[in-house]
Amino acid sequence: MDFSKKANSLATMDGIGFIGLGQMGGKMVEHLISHGVKVFVHDKNKSLKDYYQKLGASFEENPEKLVKKIDKLFLCLPFKPQIDEVLFGVNGVIHSAKKDLLIIDMSTIYYSDAQALKERLSLSNIRYCDSPISGLPIRAQNGTLTIMFGGSECEYQEVLPFLNLLGEFVIHCGECGFGQMMKAYNNIVYNINIAAISEIFPLAVKSGLRPEALEKLFVSGSSRSFASEYFIPKMMKREFSDDYLMEDAFKDIENVREATSNIDGDKPLLNAMIKTYLDALEMGFGKSSKSAMLKVYEKRYNVKIS
Repeated sequence: MDFSKKANSLATMDGIGFIGLGQMGGKMVEHLISHGVKVFVHDKNKSLKDYYQKLGASFEENPEKLVKKIDKLFLCLPFKPQIDEVLFGVNGVIHSAKKDLLIIDMSTIYYSDAQALKERLSLSNIRYCDSPISGLPIRAQNGTLTIMFGGSECEYQEVLPFLNLLGEFVIHCGECGFGQMMKAYNNIVYNINIAAISEIFPLAVKSGLRPEALEKLFVSGSSRSFASEYFIPKMMKREFSDDYLMEDAFKDIENVREATSNIDGDKPLLNAMIKTYLDALEMGFGKSSKSAMLKVYEKRYNVKIS
C-alpha cells in the first residue's frame, strides 16, 4: 500500500469533517492528519480541543458550524442517540449542511437504523452511508482497519481514497445498512470463538491440565484465533475491563437476530453463544469485556483460571 501517493492526492482535496474523537475515532483522525488530510473535527468533550488543534485539526464548536466547511462528514459515535443528536439536534448537521453532503457513518448501530437514517436525511438532500469498522485502536492508528461500506457504487468510489487510507481491508458490502449487517456477522463468529474458549478453558483446567500449558496451546495450536491470542492472556491475568463493554456490544446479536428472523433452520452455534452471552449479562458482567463469559463457566465448574 503506497501511503505517500495517497497522502499527496488527499492533501490536495478539500477538507473533511470528523465527529467523534473516542478511542477509535481519535486515532483515525490522527492518522488522517499525519498523511496530510485537512480535518475539521468536533467532539462533545471540549477538553480535546487543544490536543487536536496542536496536531493540525480545526476544532469546531458544534456540528452545525462544522458542516458549513465540508462536503464529506465522517462519524464515529457510540450509538444511535448520539448520532441523532449530532445530525438532528439543536446545533445539528441538518441545519446548515451543503446540498449533497455525504455522511460516512463509521459507528456501529442496527442495520435497520442505518437504513432509516438514510431515508430521513435524504429529505434534507443529505446522502448517508454506513461504514462500520473492525479492529483495535492500534489498527486505527496505523491505518490497517477492516472497513465494511454500505452504499451505492458511486458513493463508494467517491469516498474510497479516504477509506483506503484508514483501512487495510475495505469491503463494499452492498446497499446502505449492509455494512452494519456484515460487521454483525463478523462479530457473531468472534463471539462464538470467545464463548467456546470461555467454556473449554475452565473445563480443561477442571480435568487437571495446567492453565499455563493451555494458554500456550490455545495461542499456537490449530485452535489459535484472534480471540484466543487477544483474550487468553487477559483471562490469565484476570483482566476483564478496558475493552468494549458486553452490554454495548449486544447490538451485534440483535442485528443478526433481526436479519435472520425470517430464515428457517436450526442455528445451534448462534443460539448457544447467545445463551452464554445472556447468562454473563444476567450474572452482572455487562460492564466487563466479552472475556467475562469465562466467569459463567468458572462458576459452573467451580474452578478459577489464573
